Amino acid sequence: MSLDLFYALFYRLPAIVEVLYFSPTVASIDSLKGLDLISLTPTTRVLHCVLIWANIMSHSRSTTGSGSRTARSTFEFGRTHVVRPKGKHQATIVWLHGLGDKGSSWSQLLETLPLSNIKWICPTAPTRPVALFGGFPCTAWFDVGEISEDAPDDMEVLDATAAHVANLLSTEPADIKLGVGGFSMGAATALYSATCRVLGKYGNGNLYPVNLSAIVGLSGWLPCSRTLRTRMEGSYEAARRAASLPILVCHGLADDVIAYKHGQKSAEALTSAGFRNLTFRTYNGLGHYTVPEEMDEVCNWLTAWLGLEGSRSR
Repeated sequence: MSLDLFYALFYRLPAIVEVLYFSPTVASIDSLKGLDLISLTPTTRVLHCVLIWANIMSHSRSTTGSGSRTARSTFEFGRTHVVRPKGKHQATIVWLHGLGDKGSSWSQLLETLPLSNIKWICPTAPTRPVALFGGFPCTAWFDVGEISEDAPDDMEVLDATAAHVANLLSTEPADIKLGVGGFSMGAATALYSATCRVLGKYGNGNLYPVNLSAIVGLSGWLPCSRTLRTRMEGSYEAARRAASLPILVCHGLADDVIAYKHGQKSAEALTSAGFRNLTFRTYNGLGHYTVPEEMDEVCNWLTAWLGLEGSRSR
């Protein structure tokens, strides 16, 4: 490790620990799989976050020099994990992890949900430099420097990621309902995908190719919220699609990573832009993680809006 890297890591460690806390489970390191961050002491949480960081840095070194072209630089999407439906296949949902996490952690959680008719696709984001970490690399769906309505949006990479998600859904059978969901940065990508769907195009003007039937965003925010209403104006088709697209947004009042106000303002921005079929749920005492009550809400909401057979809440 170079001296510059050491000092940059040292001074950025509080932010690194905070953002690596995005993951709801400890699935990033094999020896700690299955542990819940909620149950760990603060000291153990910090140690775990540092271990995840070491894991990410090791991964970034092992993948340097290879990859496929996505937007400005060469980045390779990680492994995609698929959870097959245990019953009749009625819906397919791409679920997107948070910053610094992997698809495997969420696939393990989603497999336990009583939603036997859903096929879950859990991709892993490319390892890319993240401005929030001073340019250090970690798995991220797009670059982010700060969580703010006034912060610049990484439009080129947002479009590339949304296109990757749409591509994962494009080969599903015609009679299968499609959806996108996610946690934290994954939720931000899911909500951005919703705007692409109703506008019928990505931010770069290319056509959006799939019909989405459900969007779920947990502990996240809406990129490009400042311009959404303006982009929706004058399009009857966009207004019609927005009014009919079911969206579930959930956020904890005690979230100290992505503040509650960002989730609330995102829901308000979507509603004011014409997304009338939006449900916003608030959880007292919930930080930047998931709890059974919230996942029960997700299960019941998906069962109702996707018309799933044989699924039940826990």
